[in-house]
Amino acid sequence: MGSLNLTQLQQLWWLLVSVVGALFVFLTFVQGGQCLLFGVAKTESEKSLVINSLGKKWELTFTTLVLFGGALFAAFPLFYATSFGGAYWVWILILFTFILQAVSYEFRKKPNNLLGSKVYEVFLYINGSLGIILVGAAIGTFFTGSNFSLNDYNLVTWHSSTRGLEAAFNPFNLAFGLFLLFISRILGALYLNNNIDHSGLRERTRNAAFKNLLFSLPFLLYILFSLATMQGYAINPETGKVFLEEGKYLHNLLAMPIHGLGFLVVGLLLVIYGIVIAKFKDSIRGIWPVGLGVVLVVLAIMFIAGFNNTPFYPSSFDLQSSLSIANASSSHYTLTAMSYISISIPFILAYIIYVWSLLDARKLTEEDLTGEMSEDKY
Repeated sequence: MGSLNLTQLQQLWWLLVSVVGALFVFLTFVQGGQCLLFGVAKTESEKSLVINSLGKKWELTFTTLVLFGGALFAAFPLFYATSFGGAYWVWILILFTFILQAVSYEFRKKPNNLLGSKVYEVFLYINGSLGIILVGAAIGTFFTGSNFSLNDYNLVTWHSSTRGLEAAFNPFNLAFGLFLLFISRILGALYLNNNIDHSGLRERTRNAAFKNLLFSLPFLLYILFSLATMQGYAINPETGKVFLEEGKYLHNLLAMPIHGLGFLVVGLLLVIYGIVIAKFKDSIRGIWPVGLGVVLVVLAIMFIAGFNNTPFYPSSFDLQSSLSIANASSSHYTLTAMSYISISIPFILAYIIYVWSLLDARKLTEEDLTGEMSEDKY
């Protein structure tokens, strides 16, 4: 690690941050499952099955979101300071929806709880819908830009009174948020289809995955068309100046035929394949090709947003305030020290896979809710 120069370390850490972000999007199957609660569960026992199934995994999504924020803070502190210091209302609202989620799983089945179980179920729906839309809108600003400027001391001035919430009113950002919502619902449906041994729920979750694929297609086509035609933010490698370039993100895709265009195409095909085998072949393993496909698609999006002389957090107010992996990163010493720590990531992933396999050693059934092996915990 010590032999890598600063540019190589910056690229390495954008790769690691992108991987964590892609894993977070995969883990939003929890939020997607919460959105499907009122649609696929027809009885109280089916509702308890869904919530107990998701309840075993909800901490993974929350902790991965925290890890994503922590990695950005450590590797690219100027982005963290600019976004969280200027667009704080959107981040506060996102975090608030995740607090609602944590509270709901903790108190929904508490005896004599103050609000009643249905209120907590609505809270879960809010986290799964509004929270994901806002996350998608925030990611969309990597391409559309944000209303900020930095002075000579890197102090941020946000030129919008809504402090980041304006991102949700941009058509591209909103489409990105809605597309992410439907992807999370597809993941949630296929996860429940795999994790719960219940014929009625499995049929409904298969249908839900297919319907949400159809719902997502208009937003996907709009996003792809926009990325291919919109002006993008580019950096002149000789002068370091930021300028607007026609078709910048299409150029980035073509300049990265494997980890750009290749990841995007293969990822989308895997998503379609996983849904097709679930819907038409009654397979319960659709979550895995879809999950891998989603990870590849998110990686492609992150790569075209940050690589190839592209500012990943552009300023639509002042182009030269835009942030890239070059001007927003930590020092060579800090990135090197963190790189040694990152060697532990494969061991952490192996532990997560091991724990996951233990939790899913057997499928959840209605008998588990009242039997000796389990209880309706959530």
